[in-house]
Amino acid sequence: MKKDIVSRLSKSFEEAVHIEQDIECWLARDLQILFEYSSWENFLHVIEKAKIACKNSNSLIINHFRDVMKMVNLGSGTQREIPDILLSRYACYLIAQNGDSRKEPIAFAQSYFALQTRKQELLEKHIAMLERIEARHKLTQTEKELTSVLYQHGVDDQGFARIRSKGDQALFGGNTTSEMKHQLGVPENRALADFLPTITIKAKDFAGEITHFNVKKENLRGETRIAEEHVKNNHGVRRVLIESNIHPERLPVEEDVRKLEKRIKKEEEKLIEQPSALPAVE
Repeated sequence: MKKDIVSRLSKSFEEAVHIEQDIECWLARDLQILFEYSSWENFLHVIEKAKIACKNSNSLIINHFRDVMKMVNLGSGTQREIPDILLSRYACYLIAQNGDSRKEPIAFAQSYFALQTRKQELLEKHIAMLERIEARHKLTQTEKELTSVLYQHGVDDQGFARIRSKGDQALFGGNTTSEMKHQLGVPENRALADFLPTITIKAKDFAGEITHFNVKKENLRGETRIAEEHVKNNHGVRRVLIESNIHPERLPVEEDVRKLEKRIKKEEEKLIEQPSALPAVE
């Protein structure tokens, strides 16, 4: 997620906050707009899922979701009351977790409400780590789908491994997978992609997607022909990177994705294990 988008969304969420007895709260109808839900009824379904998650975490729903009434202006110049829900930071976090993460504001909110601090640089770092994990999962899915297609086109597991290795060699400027592992200090029994930066993971994924598409479209068959296609696509992706002065083989090693996932999970659990409740009703 780009810094300007993070900055814009951060500002929007900050402007929507309400301070009640020195505690930050949000109104559900404000979140509905921020989360880009056009229908209040659809958003209520997400809130109900969040309430169930709240109950399952042994937290009292009333401490985090409180029904209130809100005055709104009508076109006639009059006002009327409509139902709304006052939400704690924890409630907002649960709603984001149960929302459609394909929506950019929700993906942002999942980190925003998990973090106790409001420092933008920490949000950016947290979101960047999540994006790398998501990119790695996407590459895994692409490779599974490609493997399935290659089976149907006369390539077995060993053949796919050789094709993938040739693709790596094309992407990394002639460096083989083993050579890149040695250069980055990656154990031989681990996948190279688990230690690559996000941009390289996405590059591998894009090349794999193109190969998958062309194998099906052109009905390519056999290891030799498909390997040529995969090498061509990795060369093409490499050219795009080089034009932006990005050399995949020169980028530094990143933290093991497996360890990163565990660390983020622990950090988020620690951040929400004692969620602040809504202020008491006087």
